[in-house]
Amino acid sequence: MDNRPVPRRRTGAVRHLLQLACVLLACSSQLLMAEANSWWSLGLTPIQRPEMYIIGAQPLCSQLSGLSQSQRKLCQLYQDHMSYIGDGARTGIKECQYQFRQRRWNCSTVDNTSVFGRVMHIGSRETAFTYAISAAGVVNAISRACREGELSTCGCSRAARPRDLPRDWLWGGCGDNVHYGYRFAREFVDAKEREKNYLRGSREYARILMNLHNNEAGRQAVYNQAHVACKCHGVSGSCSLKTCWLQLADFRQVGEFLKEKYDSAAAMQIGRKGKLELKDKRFNNPTPEDMVYIDPSPDYCLRNETTGSLGTHGRYCNKTSEGMDGCELMCCGRGYDQFKTYKHERCHCKFHWCCYVKCKRCSTLVDQFVCK
Repeated sequence: MDNRPVPRRRTGAVRHLLQLACVLLACSSQLLMAEANSWWSLGLTPIQRPEMYIIGAQPLCSQLSGLSQSQRKLCQLYQDHMSYIGDGARTGIKECQYQFRQRRWNCSTVDNTSVFGRVMHIGSRETAFTYAISAAGVVNAISRACREGELSTCGCSRAARPRDLPRDWLWGGCGDNVHYGYRFAREFVDAKEREKNYLRGSREYARILMNLHNNEAGRQAVYNQAHVACKCHGVSGSCSLKTCWLQLADFRQVGEFLKEKYDSAAAMQIGRKGKLELKDKRFNNPTPEDMVYIDPSPDYCLRNETTGSLGTHGRYCNKTSEGMDGCELMCCGRGYDQFKTYKHERCHCKFHWCCYVKCKRCSTLVDQFVCK
């Protein structure tokens, strides 16, 4: 029997490998956490608007979660913009939830850091819409803040007078500064993608290109739907004179436009030259206004921790509808439960002189259907 001691050199080598593995796991987990955090979280946490900002001051920007290194630098330069970026993110999230309220994936938020959870790790149509609508929200919020005089680096729109505007109409007023809103949103929103350094042609690089394209689609939607608005002036409303200015479209209109782009989004893949190209060459190449995606959508029927799907269990459905909100499709064939509940609403409203409306409160027993 060999009673010689085991050499310690091998034990030390094993210990060294274990320590190295732990370091690598820690680093990878930190990278995943950094990747999971998003500036969208500014829409979930109200940002205070101090009376005065000091350029380069640290406290505000250091307290905001979800910002990349480049976005944090922009925060230090444009601190008065941050609360409006939060407003834009919040507007985008709410519009996303409205547009998908009758779909299996309903744009649910899950926490205050990644906002939408692991489902955003998949380069699907739904991810494409989320990037587009949030970028659109920032353009919308910043453009309006400029018009209202809330930002130190911009003011009313300086857009050129439209050529088709009648000569006797005045071009003026204080319009929404969509040009500044577009430029700032491009600089801030795209900053996180542009600071990433992945191998050209890799899957990670394809995802960066996808995100940048969809960010631009959202900005284009707001920019291109801005329109000329006019107001009449004159004695007794005679409209002898008109003043016109540039005005943003209602954001619901932007959301509906982007929802159409979601339905017609183009499936892409990374090409030999390191650029996105169509998977199916029979279709036309997407324009900057179109959405693109690189992955098929996951199954949103069942809860899945890996993909981030929340499933449709407990979702309300419409028994009589044959659309996506119908119980057959929403519940994925699992069936539904039925129960009765009271619906309260205002009724029998009457106008009283002068000047208020008085209503009664009516209750109705209605049927509700919930997915199993």
